[in-house]
Amino acid sequence: MAFDGIVTKAVVKELKEKLVGGRVDKVYQQEKDEILIHIHNKGINYRLIMSASSNNPRVYLTDYSKKNPPEPPMFCMLLRKHLIGGIILNIEQFSLDRVAFIDISAIDELGQPTEKRIIIEIMGKHSNIVLADKSSLKIIDSVKRVYEDMSRVRQILPGMVYEYPPLQDKVNPLDITKEVFFDIMNSSDKNLPCFKFLYFSYLGLSPLISREICFDANLDIDRNLGSMYEKDKNTLYLSFNKFMNQISKEEFTPISVLNNNKAEIVAFHAMDLNQFGVENKLSFDSISKLLDNFYRRKDIIDRISQKSQSIRKSIQVKLDRTLNKLGKQKEELLESQDRERYKIYADLLSANLHVVPRGANNIELENFYDENMNKLNVPLDIKLSPVANAQKYYKKYSKLKNAHQLLLEQIPETEDEVSYLENVLMSIENSTEIEELDEIKEELISEGYIKGSLKKKKKKEDSVSKPLHYISKDGFNIYVGKNNKQNDYLTLRLSHKDDLWLHVQNMPGSHVIIGKEGKAIPDSTLEEAAILTAYYSKGKNSNHVPVDYTERKNVKKPKNAKAGMVIYENFKTMIINPSRELVDNIKKVES
Repeated sequence: MAFDGIVTKAVVKELKEKLVGGRVDKVYQQEKDEILIHIHNKGINYRLIMSASSNNPRVYLTDYSKKNPPEPPMFCMLLRKHLIGGIILNIEQFSLDRVAFIDISAIDELGQPTEKRIIIEIMGKHSNIVLADKSSLKIIDSVKRVYEDMSRVRQILPGMVYEYPPLQDKVNPLDITKEVFFDIMNSSDKNLPCFKFLYFSYLGLSPLISREICFDANLDIDRNLGSMYEKDKNTLYLSFNKFMNQISKEEFTPISVLNNNKAEIVAFHAMDLNQFGVENKLSFDSISKLLDNFYRRKDIIDRISQKSQSIRKSIQVKLDRTLNKLGKQKEELLESQDRERYKIYADLLSANLHVVPRGANNIELENFYDENMNKLNVPLDIKLSPVANAQKYYKKYSKLKNAHQLLLEQIPETEDEVSYLENVLMSIENSTEIEELDEIKEELISEGYIKGSLKKKKKKEDSVSKPLHYISKDGFNIYVGKNNKQNDYLTLRLSHKDDLWLHVQNMPGSHVIIGKEGKAIPDSTLEEAAILTAYYSKGKNSNHVPVDYTERKNVKKPKNAKAGMVIYENFKTMIINPSRELVDNIKKVES
């Protein structure tokens, strides 16, 4: 993706048009690296998001908001102190770099007017949000403090004077003449592909827009500079110059490009992207709407991935140990099934003590349990007497007899634990909201699988996060649980007894409900629900996945069963080949 200097320029243009003259009403810090500012201007309320996330640094106007932390962080309190009630004076960009400035006039604690500057640096892992005095550029603080041991080139600490990020010998492409363009090209590495030459040499250009310029010039992006004729160089410059003129005039056309099944954004930019063809394009009248559409989902997924790593690792370790325990229990069960042999050894030795010599390692005795009285070889411990050998076999028989009964009880419990832990891992994979991950963590703490303190339970019963909601082509509601708490909610509370309940056979997966509403459920709706059931299960990447379905009244939760664990009867089975494409063809209701 390309949040480059050109996209930054488009964002700054929009912010300038909508926010300059506005008043700062509220400031929130909903993530450790993310600031949300509420601004009121000309009768309209705006929400400005600024993020220094390493994966998704960004700045734009958003329609969404997250939960605020119980206590505002220190940087948030500092921003509130200096900014609330302030008026936005100006918003500008540093050169064509991914750095934006927001200047705000406010009243300090002594009642004197003061001007502050918010500096947003969108630079991958080096991204930051800095608050500084506008006139002196003295840093008040930043969302990420950068010490000398972190960067010898540029520190960002309270009291220091803010320094602009180094330009890395790149030049502003908006100031380039044809002569300079050719001078830079002729002095560049002749083996450099033409699209790399563009973003290696010019500030604010990303690989994506560099490829677009080459595409517009009808040049192979991998063609190196040394193989280009004067005609090719001229063509490249003309295309480059055309784009720079559009950018100088701020003629932006925000656009995103979707993949073939239109489920994911594969590229976006403030300029049109013809390299992807004309299909699967989405145009936006606002760069903020484009960015909000893309980053809202991406940021949630990335934060879920980061937040779930430790939980996933802990549960995987416990699952591996439980599987190892199950394997040993089954081995012991097999051994215990052969316990009668040791009783026979003991009985034969007890009946023939007078013929058993001391110090022998085995003896053949007539087996009176065999109707033909065939001889049986009885192994002996040479260190033990005949009586002690017989007692040893009696003890082993008794131990295996007791173990057999115990293992018959323990193995199903261990199998249930394996199933539960696999379900938890599946729930983590299915999580699409931070709240769902919090529910999983709460559940694991209550079950004793991970350490932590439980939050106070909310009185409202609607505190469960929302399951996925689809509508079949026939108009039936289909609900899919994404974690054990949602599964219990769907199956035990939301659904009616005559609704249809679905689950993959003998593997972890979501509970799926088809709301019957007094109507007969057609086969087409049943198939769509079965596709969702198979996809949101451990079998999502497999073929021929068995999906069981039955009326909800046939589903029961055993006493003391863990969350999401149920038993069912009177079911039928469908065989499904799940795929993302099939799921995307089912209408999803956005919450």
